[in-house]
Amino acid sequence: MLKIIIHSHKQILPFNETARDLRIQNKPLWLTQRDTLTKYTHSELEINELKELPQIQDECIVFRDNLLFDQNYIDSFIDQARKSGTPVQAAFSENDKAFREHCLPLSDSYQQVGDKYLAELWYFPFGPSSDIQPLIIDMESREIGYYHIPTYMASDNGDLVYHVPLKYLIAIDSWVHIFIADTVFGLFGRGARFENDLKNNPIYKLRILATAMLEGKQLLECSKLVKIGKNCSIDPSALLHGPTTLGDNVTIGAGVVIENCIIGNNVNISQGCNLMLSVIGDGTFLPFRASLFMSTIMDNSMVAQNACLQMCVCTMHQNQFPLLRLFPVAVR
Repeated sequence: MLKIIIHSHKQILPFNETARDLRIQNKPLWLTQRDTLTKYTHSELEINELKELPQIQDECIVFRDNLLFDQNYIDSFIDQARKSGTPVQAAFSENDKAFREHCLPLSDSYQQVGDKYLAELWYFPFGPSSDIQPLIIDMESREIGYYHIPTYMASDNGDLVYHVPLKYLIAIDSWVHIFIADTVFGLFGRGARFENDLKNNPIYKLRILATAMLEGKQLLECSKLVKIGKNCSIDPSALLHGPTTLGDNVTIGAGVVIENCIIGNNVNISQGCNLMLSVIGDGTFLPFRASLFMSTIMDNSMVAQNACLQMCVCTMHQNQFPLLRLFPVAVR
């Protein structure tokens, strides 16, 4: 299958970079796209506009390079597209809660047609064609709470929730979409898929339990759920709960607590830090007792000791001074 990539020239503020060059879940978006499609495609072509599509008769997939999609979504999209045997375009129903609540706001990448929203992802079985049908892929979202509001704080008490999908596609048109892609769709989604596999796949569950017993660890601390890279130094008193991923050359000090995070390469996490549902970019330094909750730290960054960041997207200053720009996400 031929892969045709349409460039998006829009720069995402405040990073002043196009979406394809930004790191999502600590991986450049263009690399995520390549890895997700690698088992389907054998060659690629890059163009600037949709009207530049070549007149060919080969099977091809076409997409705008500001789209983030996971393996589950692409597998479902291509499988259903091939079964249809006709040209199709990815679409979402307005009743898809994950799309309506998290993808649609602040985005200009979707075209509304009736009660459907079209995304810039196409499949052509015999080359580009104008006769295109919408193909709706349900993201299979579920409500997951992240904060409980007690009665003394509000009259409408209960849980604040996200609509977390088991498969997803989202256009990166704003820095807020990085937060959604990293935290809601990425980390919350990874946890939801883990719980789903644990509940519905007895063989997977037995493997997790067997690994934990052999290693003498609690289930969430076993190597099946905590992936550790090469040359890492981890203090014995540190507590790591999965699903968590550590890159290479990571140093973790005494008393550190990490739960469901993505940690990049060459990261130094000092004593007493607490990290939960956060993405830490390559080369980041976290001094003692820094705390992160549902936050993204871009690569080569640093925060102050005793700092507490919640629901933020952080990047280095444009002039590369050791300062952070903080962009807290508003909670509805």
